[in-house]
Amino acid sequence: MLSTGRCGASYYGDPQMTASGERFNPAAMTAAHKTLPLGSKVRVTNPDNGDSVTVRINDRGPYIGGRCLDLSRAAFAAIGNIGAGVMRVKYEVLAKN
Repeated sequence: MLSTGRCGASYYGDPQMTASGERFNPAAMTAAHKTLPLGSKVRVTNPDNGDSVTVRINDRGPYIGGRCLDLSRAAFAAIGNIGAGVMRVKYEVLAKN
């Protein structure tokens, strides 16, 4: 059974190395999660507008209470308002690596 849930999601956009060893690209559809295997595919939905995006987990984090995903800037912008900084999301793990 693949996991689903709801949590807070934030975003980041600063160039850096990711836990997977690749360089972070704020324009890619990627995200950080504390425990999912790197390479996992996750559908993230904003319940307020129904928009969703599929991201690949390539980093670790976020390390702030109540948040389970740290989306790339592009992934966050695809489903919500960057100006908000954080939003509640639903997520569904589509595939674990």
